[in-house]
Amino acid sequence: MSEEEDLSYSESIKKASALITRFPLIPVRGVPLMSHIAQNFDSIWAFRPDPSDLLIATYPKAGTTWTQEIVDLLLHNGDADACKRAPTPVRSPFLEIYAPPPIPSGLDLLKNMDPPRFIKTHLPFQLVPPAFWENKCKTIYVARNAKDNLVSYYFFDCMNMTQPEPGTMEEYIHKFMRGELSWGSWYDHVKGYWKEKDNKNILYLFYEDMKENPRREVERIMRYLDVSVSDEVISKIVELTSFEKMKENPMANYTCVPAPVFDHSKSPFMRKGKVGDWRNYFTPEQEKMFEEDYKEQMKDVDIPFRNLI
Repeated sequence: MSEEEDLSYSESIKKASALITRFPLIPVRGVPLMSHIAQNFDSIWAFRPDPSDLLIATYPKAGTTWTQEIVDLLLHNGDADACKRAPTPVRSPFLEIYAPPPIPSGLDLLKNMDPPRFIKTHLPFQLVPPAFWENKCKTIYVARNAKDNLVSYYFFDCMNMTQPEPGTMEEYIHKFMRGELSWGSWYDHVKGYWKEKDNKNILYLFYEDMKENPRREVERIMRYLDVSVSDEVISKIVELTSFEKMKENPMANYTCVPAPVFDHSKSPFMRKGKVGDWRNYFTPEQEKMFEEDYKEQMKDVDIPFRNLI
C-alpha cells in the first residue's frame, strides 16, 4: 500500500475532525454501542465473510492489536517489512466500526480486500454476524483478566475522543461492573465466547498466558491457522511482537490515528501492557467490592483467569 493511501487514512480522520465528538452509546439488543455503530448495525449483521476469513475477537483493550500483529507476521513468514505495508486498522479492518465520513467504515475497507482477510471485532458473541458461524470461519478470542482490562480500558477512554467521558476511576469501576461501557459487559463477553468455543472451533487465548510464554502462544496460533514457519521465524515473531517493539512500530501503535480521535498526550494507545498493573489503581475498598461482585457475576462459569503471573 502506498504512502498516499496510508496518509489517506490519517487524512480522512483529519477531514472529519469537526464531526468528531464523544458519541453517545445506543443499545443494540441490550448491548451499548457507539451511536454510529448502532445506526448501521443492520449492515454489519448482514456481512458475509469468506470461509477463508479469520475473525479476531476481544473485549476492548485485551490484546487485540498484539494478536493482529502475530497473525499478520505468521501469514507473512515473519517478514517485518510486509507487515509495515499499512497501519493495523487498514491491514486488519475493524468489522463494526463506523465514523463520520470521509473516514472509511470497517465494511468499506473489507469490500476492497480480497480474502483471506483477518478481521477484528469487539462485538460480543451474540452480535457477531451469523455468516461467520455458517461459513465455519476460524476465530481467535483473547480474554484478559477483568481488573487489568478495566484499567486499560479506562485510560483508553480518556484518550479516545469518540468514546463517552470516562469520569473518575471510581465511577468507571461501577460502570464496568454494570456493563455500561461501549461493547457492553466484560462478563457477558468473556462468558459468551467461552461457552461457544468448542461448538464453533474458537481458539480461546488468555492475555496472561501470552505475556508469560509468548512463544508457546504464538505456536498455538500457528497450529490453529494451519501454517508452518521455522523455529527461527517464531523467535523473530516473538521479538517483533514484544510490547516494546510494537510500541515503537508506527504501523502498530495507532499513531496513525491523529489527535481529533486519539489524544496520545492523555495516554498512549500502547500504555504499559503489563499483568497486575491494576494494583496501582484499585484502592483496597474498591478491590473488595469488585471481587465480591466478580464472584457473583462469574459463578456460572469456571474460566481460569489470573490477575497476576
